[in-house]
Amino acid sequence: MEEVKILIVDDEDRIREMIREYTSPDGFEIDEASDGIEALEMFSQNQYSLIILDVMMPKMDGWVVCREIRKTSQVPIIMLTARGEEYDKLFGFELGIDDYIVKPFSPKELLARMKAIIRRSSATNESETKFETVRVEGLVIEYKSRNVYVDGNVVNLTPKEFELLSLFVQNPNRVFTREQLLNSIWGLDHKGDDRTVDTHIKTLRDSIREYRRFIVTVWGTGYKFDAGKSHK
Repeated sequence: MEEVKILIVDDEDRIREMIREYTSPDGFEIDEASDGIEALEMFSQNQYSLIILDVMMPKMDGWVVCREIRKTSQVPIIMLTARGEEYDKLFGFELGIDDYIVKPFSPKELLARMKAIIRRSSATNESETKFETVRVEGLVIEYKSRNVYVDGNVVNLTPKEFELLSLFVQNPNRVFTREQLLNSIWGLDHKGDDRTVDTHIKTLRDSIREYRRFIVTVWGTGYKFDAGKSHK
C-alpha cells in the first residue's frame, strides 16, 4: 500500500494531538506545524497526500497558506475553522480547498472525510493516467501537467474546476445532477448547498471563455458537456 503522509497545521496543541490519535490506527504518517510559516517550510520539504489546515493562526493564516500551496500543488486540503458562514465556505472552495470542517468537530467525521478525500484523490490520479491530452476544438486539457489551454493560451483553473472539466469531457452528453457533481468532485453530502456547484460552474465557464457553450445547463436537473454545442 502506498504511504499516506499527512500534514496537520493548527496552533492548538490539543487539536493536533486529537487528530493524530484518531488517525494513528490507520497507519498514516503525520507531520505537524503550529503556524502558517512552519507549514509552508514543511510543505516545501515533503510530499503529502493530504493537508489539514486551520484558518486562524499566528504569523500567517490558513487562507494565505492555501494560496501559496495552490501555486505549485494540487494536494488535497481540508480547512478547519470556527466560522461556518456560507461565504467562508464558498471562498475556501474558490481558493481550491477540498473540504471544510467547522470547529468543534467530530474526530470520527473528520477521519471519514480524510479517507474519502484520499480515496478520491487516488482514483482521480489513476483515471487521469489513462489520458494524456484531450482536445475539443480550441479547448485542450493536458492531464500530466494539469494545464488547460483556450486557443493556445493557458488558463488558470482551481483544482475543483479542473476536476469538474475533466469529469465533463470524459462523460460527454451525460447529464449530472448537482448532487452527483458534489458527490463526485467533493465526495460529500452537501444537501441544499447547490450554490457550491453553481459557483464553480460559473467560474469554470468564465475561464474557458467561448467554450463555455459546451457546459450546458439542463434546467431542473443539472449540467452536461455537449461538445457539439455551436454558437448561437
